[in-house]
Amino acid sequence: MVHLERYRDIVPDFESFVESIHRPLPATVRINTLKTDRDDLLRRLSEEGAKYRFVCWNPLCLRIDLEKPGNLIECLMGYLHVQEEISMVSAVVLDPRPGESVLDLCAAPGSKTTQISQMMENRGSVVANEPAVNRIPSLRSNCERLGAMNVAVTRYDGRLFPRHRFDRVLVDTPCTGQGMARKDHSVLSRWSLKRSLGIQRLQQSLLRRGVELTRPGGTIVYSTCTFAPEENEAVVSTVLDRVWVETVSVPGLKNMPGLTRWDSDYGDELEGCARYYPHQNDTGGFFVAKLIKK
Repeated sequence: MVHLERYRDIVPDFESFVESIHRPLPATVRINTLKTDRDDLLRRLSEEGAKYRFVCWNPLCLRIDLEKPGNLIECLMGYLHVQEEISMVSAVVLDPRPGESVLDLCAAPGSKTTQISQMMENRGSVVANEPAVNRIPSLRSNCERLGAMNVAVTRYDGRLFPRHRFDRVLVDTPCTGQGMARKDHSVLSRWSLKRSLGIQRLQQSLLRRGVELTRPGGTIVYSTCTFAPEENEAVVSTVLDRVWVETVSVPGLKNMPGLTRWDSDYGDELEGCARYYPHQNDTGGFFVAKLIKK
C-alpha cells in the first residue's frame, strides 16, 4: 500500500480509499441483449433463486451474489457476460451507434468489444485488434459466445495498425493496473514509477495511432485501470494539438476530474477527464478520457 501514498493529495477521503482496497470487489455481469431480452433474463434469474442487485447507472449491469457467476448456464449460453462494472464505462463514453465503423485497438479478451457490438445492435462494423497471439482465442470465443457478429478480429501491433478512417476508436491500453488491486493486491507491490514511465511510451504511441485512425470529428476514448497520472493525463496531454477534450460525465457514477498538473502542467483541458476511485462507487479504479478529433 505504500505506493498509494503518492495519491494522498489528489484522492478525496484518502483513508476510505485505502480501506476500500482491502474489500472484495462485487461480482458483476452484463446482460447481453444480442441474445436475450433484459426482462426475460431477470425472470430466469429470479426463478433460479439467484440474488442480484441493479446498478443505477447501467440498466444492463447487475451485481450478483455468486462467487463464480461465470458458471451460470446463462453465462455459458451468452445471455450474461462476467465483466467488472467500472470497465463498462469505456464503451458507454465511446457511445457507438448502429451502422458506424469502430476500432477497439487493444481488444482481448473482448468484454469491451462485445459491449460495443451490443450497443451497435450488430449493425455496422467493429474491428477488434489484439497483437498477442495467445490472447486471440479468448477474444474470438467471447465474440462467438455473445453473438457479436459484426466483429472482425485482427492481429497487428496497434502502433502500426493499417491506415483507415473509423468513426470511433477505443484505446484501452495496457497499464500497471493499480485500479485492479481489489481483485489482485499484488499489482500494488509490482508497481514502480519506472514501470509507469516504461509503459507510458507504449500508451502514447497507441493513443497517437488511435487519433490518426479516427476521422475528423470522430471520437476517441482513452482508458486505463490505473491511478498513475504518468499513464493517464500525461499520455492524453501529448495529443492535445490534435483533439478536443470532451467532459466525461456518466449519470449515477461519481468521479473526480482529471488532473491539470502533476509533475508538470498538463493543460486545463484535462479536467474534463474522469477518475473513478474504488471507495466512491464500490468498484475498481479507472481513468477515462473522451477526445474529439479536430
